[in-house]
Amino acid sequence: MSFNILQDIFFALIMIGIMILIHELGHYWAARFFDVKVDTFSFGFGPRLFGFKKGETDFRFSAILLGGYVKMVGEQAGDEQANDPRSFLSKPRWQRLIIVFAGPAMNIILAVAVLTGLFMVRFPKIPSSPSPEIGYIVPDSAAAKAGLHEGDRIVQIGDSVNPTWEDIAMKESASAGHTLSVWIVRNGERQFVPVTPALDPKSGTGFAGWGEQNEIEIGSVSAGSPAAKAGLKAGDIFVSVDGEPIHSNKVHEIINRQAGKTVNVVVTRNGKSIATPLTPTMSDNKGVKEWMIGVSLQPKVELVSLPFPQALAESVHQNAKNATFIYQFLRGLAERRMSPKSLAGPIKIVQMSGEEAREGPMAYFWLMAGLSLNLAVVNLLPIPILDGATIFMLIVEMFMRRDLSLRVKEAAFRLGFVFLMAVVAFVLYNDISKLAG
Repeated sequence: MSFNILQDIFFALIMIGIMILIHELGHYWAARFFDVKVDTFSFGFGPRLFGFKKGETDFRFSAILLGGYVKMVGEQAGDEQANDPRSFLSKPRWQRLIIVFAGPAMNIILAVAVLTGLFMVRFPKIPSSPSPEIGYIVPDSAAAKAGLHEGDRIVQIGDSVNPTWEDIAMKESASAGHTLSVWIVRNGERQFVPVTPALDPKSGTGFAGWGEQNEIEIGSVSAGSPAAKAGLKAGDIFVSVDGEPIHSNKVHEIINRQAGKTVNVVVTRNGKSIATPLTPTMSDNKGVKEWMIGVSLQPKVELVSLPFPQALAESVHQNAKNATFIYQFLRGLAERRMSPKSLAGPIKIVQMSGEEAREGPMAYFWLMAGLSLNLAVVNLLPIPILDGATIFMLIVEMFMRRDLSLRVKEAAFRLGFVFLMAVVAFVLYNDISKLAG
């Protein structure tokens, strides 16, 4: 087993451990607040490995470190202690609902707190413009077929007026096979252009084939890549590739067009121009073989430190947008507009954890915030076994003013267990097939 794989596992266990701990602490603190007796607080499932007892609760580490749970007295009808006044089922439904919701809520709080801290250290501020200008159109893409041109300014997409490129990217990603209503300004004239993003086989999301007009800088350089060997660094700004000026994210398209031939790259660093030849190598890009030089690209950003109130507001805004995108993506999966192949399973998450940790703490904590939010959103889905199903059943019982039958609950949870095991099996197969190419 290579050192990198051991690193990946180590950093993944830390990240997942923090998210599980925060989630279960939510349930535990809410249960204690409403005086529900908690027998066990377990990190992991299966046989107890070690731990300690504090008060009436056994805090333990268990053999299978792929989750955790809080065991409260009288959680299920038929439990011996279900009639105990301190049992979970003896509490009013609204209190039980808060106890169940507290777990996902803590994951949302974690995501907001992490991004707030990151934005107080370094917030990527993209230079604002009245509305985004298209800097590049991919040939034969949805944008090209719709008749869009380089230089068109997007003034509205769907219900978003004067959108940012982040707004456009989220709408595009969530709209594979769905027509987007796009309004542009060309030569001073406002025009309506319907655009239907195609399904991108690499990402499993919508792809319209447009790029923003902006200076493009290197976000990161892969170790041992052609770019690294040529001395390119994060923060370098692209000027041209093989004589073509770069004002949009079309670097990879130009490189692929050369089919492995050496390209001449010009970048600026601290105001000085640097020219260097690069010979691309064939690499795997999300399951697709492409000619690459080993850089990630991003629009030029200004890094600033935000004061706490502004950092918190930006964090809440960012998490709200990300949660909306997750919901839209899941809806796209249900409508079969999105590819489930883009789902990341435990193997991919382990790999991503190591990669981001090696890139630096900012990238690592950014990934933690995203995964924590994903955990919260998925946990709130009304799928039996998940917290969302329990919340849904409690709301139904509150309206009915009586309990659902035990038979209905047991059948739902058995169905949910089978469904979740099928999802786990699929994402594991998905991860392995990507690793195997």
